[in-house]
Amino acid sequence: MSFTLGAYTACLQDRSLEDALDMLRGNGLAGAEVNVGGFIPSPHCPADLLLANAGARRDYLATFLDHGMKLAGVTTSGNPLSPLPGVGPKHGDDLRKAIRLAGLLGVREVVAMSGTPGSDSGARYPSWVVNPWDGVYMDVLDYQWSVLVPFWKDIDALARANDVRVCLELHPHNVVFTPVALTQFLERTGATNVGVNMDPSHLFWQQQEPIEALKYLGDKVFHVHAKDTKIFPGVGLRGVLDTSFTRVPEQAENKTPTGIGYYCNVWPTDPAWRFVALGLGHDVEYWTRFLRELVAVNPDMNINVEHEDAALGQLEGLALSAQNLLTAAADI
Repeated sequence: MSFTLGAYTACLQDRSLEDALDMLRGNGLAGAEVNVGGFIPSPHCPADLLLANAGARRDYLATFLDHGMKLAGVTTSGNPLSPLPGVGPKHGDDLRKAIRLAGLLGVREVVAMSGTPGSDSGARYPSWVVNPWDGVYMDVLDYQWSVLVPFWKDIDALARANDVRVCLELHPHNVVFTPVALTQFLERTGATNVGVNMDPSHLFWQQQEPIEALKYLGDKVFHVHAKDTKIFPGVGLRGVLDTSFTRVPEQAENKTPTGIGYYCNVWPTDPAWRFVALGLGHDVEYWTRFLRELVAVNPDMNINVEHEDAALGQLEGLALSAQNLLTAAADI
């Protein structure tokens, strides 16, 4: 087993790259995944500079080596198909930029999302179809796939030309958010260089089983985000598709952007589910079984902690997740 166990540095975006790398290494991790566009800022990867300057690329990669770390993926999760003029075109450009940059840096994995178009050609906002039991939503899906397929055929060709693999998060609010939808995606696009970033947290709250998803997807899993979810008693009344969120006050600091002018909302006080540090939703024994299944897919996988547990601080949540991931890996 030669997994590279690392972390996605978005949880440390208020620190310098050098400080972030030291923190990851101090927690026993060997890889770092950096953001290069999409929903959130990219303080650890000056993409435009690196694309334009070979010397800057050499210096950038040397920073990782000097800190005993591997650059283990780049991320540009966003909505490249959004009809919002300040979101879709920018996120699409970010994705293309990330692919070209990954190729130049010798990084094979770019994490992204499939995206969500509007309901029709005149729509102003994205429209996520959850359960198309009503025929009208099949019309919406037909339109969305007609937008998605040519876009991703072009992205797949770009990834192939740059010897890069794009790894889609099976993230709700996207057209492709389940293993079955990923299969449909591959059938419709014929993509060779697009697969899955297996993030179990998004499957857990949809009541899917990540280990079964690994068996189903097999070698279409290119990358892993080690993140957990806990289901709470509130699920009994709210279900997992609860809409009772509230807006973050305009004057609030440290809001999380999701596009120009939009931000993550405030969760209910009694939520149905919440992202938690690795091991707090599913025990270490579960994660050992998960990693054992990954060995059968690819024993050289990059597996990066993604810390989004709002109940824990930056360093506390990162340290706990890293400790539990390392313990799980030691039992393989």
